[in-house]
Amino acid sequence: MRVFVTGATGFIGTAIVQELIGSGHQVLGLARSDVSAQKLIDAGAEVHRGDLEDLDSLRNGAAQSDGVIHAGFIHDFTRFAEVCQVDKTAIETIGEVLAGSDRPFIVTSGTALVSPGKLATEDITPPINPAWPRSSEQTGDAVHASAIRLSPSVHGDEDKHGFIPILVNSAKEKGISAYIGEGQNRWNAVHRLDAAHLYRLVLEAPVRAPRYHACAEEAVTVKAIAEAIGKQLNLPVVSIQPEDAAEHFGWFSHMAAIDCPTSSQWTQEHLNWLPTHSTLLADIGNGIYTK
Repeated sequence: MRVFVTGATGFIGTAIVQELIGSGHQVLGLARSDVSAQKLIDAGAEVHRGDLEDLDSLRNGAAQSDGVIHAGFIHDFTRFAEVCQVDKTAIETIGEVLAGSDRPFIVTSGTALVSPGKLATEDITPPINPAWPRSSEQTGDAVHASAIRLSPSVHGDEDKHGFIPILVNSAKEKGISAYIGEGQNRWNAVHRLDAAHLYRLVLEAPVRAPRYHACAEEAVTVKAIAEAIGKQLNLPVVSIQPEDAAEHFGWFSHMAAIDCPTSSQWTQEHLNWLPTHSTLLADIGNGIYTK
C-alpha cells in the first residue's frame, strides 16, 4: 500500500514511517524543509513537499495514495486556536479527496479529555468543549476517518517536546519535582513504537472502527511520575497546593491536574494489538529524559 503520511518526520511520525516501511508499505511523507526531506529519504520514504497549510500539497498527496495517516499538527500553543483550525481544514481537505473511496484515512486525537475522572473507553464520544478548540476527531468523523486517540504521554527515545520533558524542564528550573495535591490523578501512557504499530494495524484492518485507543498503561499517577523524575534529577519531590498550581506550572497546570485513566481493552482485542515496549516509569528510570 502507498501511504501518504503527514507529520512524517515528527516524534511519532518517524516511528510510523519506520513501521510501515518495515512491513512492506511505500510511504509518501509530507516535508516542509530540506532537513525533513532528507530524513525521509534516509528512512527509505518518498518525499512530498508541502505543509499542513498548503492545501494543494495535501490534495496531491492524498490523490497519489492508497491511504492516508494524518499525524501532523503544528505544536504552537501561543496560537492554539489558529493551529487547531489549520488541523481541521487539513482533515477536511484530505477527506474530500478520499470521499467515495474505500481508501483508509486515519486521524490523530487524544485520550485526555474523553472522560476526565472516569475510565475512558473507545465507545465514548467526548462532548464538544468550547474551551478546547481542537476538533480532529469530530472533523474526522464527518469525513468517515478513523481516529487513533493517543495517550497524554507518548514516550520513548527522542521525546523532546512531550509532556514528560515539560515536567523535567520544570523540575530543573524550579529545583523541585512537583505534583498537585495528593498527586493521585492518573495519566495513561504508551511507547511511541507501540503507538506506531497500532497505526499500521488500523490501516491494514479490513473494516475500521471510528476510534481506537493507543494506550498501553491505563493509569500512572502523576505523583509516581514526579517521584521518578525527582529520583533521576536528585531533586526533592514536593506537593503543590491546587491554588498554587498555575503559578508553578504555568499553562501546563491544567494537564498536570487532569485525571484521565483510559482502557484499550477493546482496541487490543479487536486488532490483536499487544504493546511490548517499555513502560513510562521504566523510560524515566532509564534516564532517557534526564541525560
